[in-house]
Amino acid sequence: MTALQVRDLTVRHHGPHGPVTAVDGVSLEIPPGTTLGLVGESGSGKSSLAHALVGLTPVHGGRVLLDGREVRVRTVGDRRRLGRLVQIVLQDPDSALDPRMTVRQTLVEAATVFHRLDRPARAARVTGLLELVGLDPGLADRLPRQLSGGQRQRVAVARALAVGPELLIADEITSALDVSVQAAVLNTIRDLQRRLGLSMLFIGHNLPAVCHVSDTVAVMRDGRIVETAPTEALLRSPRHPYTRALLDSVPRLPPGRS
Repeated sequence: MTALQVRDLTVRHHGPHGPVTAVDGVSLEIPPGTTLGLVGESGSGKSSLAHALVGLTPVHGGRVLLDGREVRVRTVGDRRRLGRLVQIVLQDPDSALDPRMTVRQTLVEAATVFHRLDRPARAARVTGLLELVGLDPGLADRLPRQLSGGQRQRVAVARALAVGPELLIADEITSALDVSVQAAVLNTIRDLQRRLGLSMLFIGHNLPAVCHVSDTVAVMRDGRIVETAPTEALLRSPRHPYTRALLDSVPRLPPGRS
């Protein structure tokens, strides 16, 4: 299991009027085998942070450490070594799935990046991955367009897990799904984390969804972390006005309705 530490991380993007600070001195920590939820509105810097952690976005300041060792992504080899430990699942599964490849081909490709597997082992690996994310192994020979949105997102999760990472970053993975499908995917993610002992960063803008899968929740606004607390404590007594506003914005059923 891998521990993640982020210290004073800064990420800047080039905007039409000059540099824009998307992540402004963020510090956070994910102990081994736990899930940190990161919640905030669109544009708060959540995805910029996630992309920086896996080397998709340059870091302009601060440090990222895995098990106490600083992560520096400067070469293809650096990115490959990081990918062995850390995988990200993006909001749009189509960005991770080649429309010309079957589910089986996608998972085999991912599984063999770091592992040598013979044909029987590949078949077993595909079956095991699909069952792990709650999919019928009979879907293995389908193309992405032949799957529902929820099924494609589960395949994207399976693809990330195929590498055998120790830290999984889930970036808004349920936001494009129907409400009923969201609940099923959230339960799958929570069960996977517990079963595999993964360290996880779960990112979203829906506070109840983030809290459902997280041990600790960090609240992000305008590129900064404004509050971090254990999930139950944050729900029971939020300290920052922005956190309270997020909680107040959650729809509540009238009395007598369930």
